[in-house]
Amino acid sequence: MHISVLPREVIEYLDPQPNENFIDATLGNAGHSIALLEKNGPKGKVLGIDQDPEQIKNSQLIIKDIASKNRLIAVNDNFANLKEIVDKEKIKNIAGIILDLGMSSWHLEDSGRGFSFLKEEPLDMRYGGEARLSAEKILNYGSYQEIERILREYGQERFATKIAAKIVEARKARPIKTTLQLVEIIKQTVPTGYQHQKIHYATKTFQALRIAVNEELDNLIKVLPQAVDILKDKGRLVVISFHSLEDRIVKNFFREKAKENVLQIITKKPIAPKAEEIKINSRSRSAKLRAAEKTCHKQADV
Repeated sequence: MHISVLPREVIEYLDPQPNENFIDATLGNAGHSIALLEKNGPKGKVLGIDQDPEQIKNSQLIIKDIASKNRLIAVNDNFANLKEIVDKEKIKNIAGIILDLGMSSWHLEDSGRGFSFLKEEPLDMRYGGEARLSAEKILNYGSYQEIERILREYGQERFATKIAAKIVEARKARPIKTTLQLVEIIKQTVPTGYQHQKIHYATKTFQALRIAVNEELDNLIKVLPQAVDILKDKGRLVVISFHSLEDRIVKNFFREKAKENVLQIITKKPIAPKAEEIKINSRSRSAKLRAAEKTCHKQADV
């Protein structure tokens, strides 16, 4: 069961009131949406977006309350198309938007798409049908330079050069098709000491491939300005990131918009999970929450 990260903090910073409308741009298993629906009744709506059709189905099964379910508008699409989705669904007066950039536990444990390095699965790693390339295609047909860049930039993998070279060498013998094949290639490449650290030695390679396959950083860059445009005055944008590159994009965007007097930053420093939450949900340990409020611009007198 997926546990939403920083649920109290999300509600604290979005501060949902009765009959207000919100967007959960990363619906997943609807944890944040359910929390919002509990606060914004009886007429407030939540537009939930997820690029994985299976997650849309999961969210509908999880929400048991029929009244709440009727107020959730679940859309299978990429949040990079946010304005287009909002226009199509005709939802207005958006009081807040949540972007939880973490991967769902369902993807790791039940999707069968190769997100986990702990079990044998095909190397797909696509969230939805929109992604053009699977991880398998990148590994077997990408150039050495491209694979090295992906591992270095997106995974911040210190052994990116050696791992990329080993991948190119290994695929000459046979195609790299499964997760455990890739794990073995990484194991053969990195030093023994690296294999016994707290973080699994395949973590950064798998993370890098997932980001590349789903164009996660590009989509984040696309959605942030759309989110600000869509919010009503005094509306709030909350973003939870799990990767330093994501957090940097959000931090820089907030700062830029604050200088333009478009946003007021609410969180001077990113909010991290408390020890109690990390104990319950270890995957929350790298989460960072940033929040900002859209400034109120009075119309000039004519």
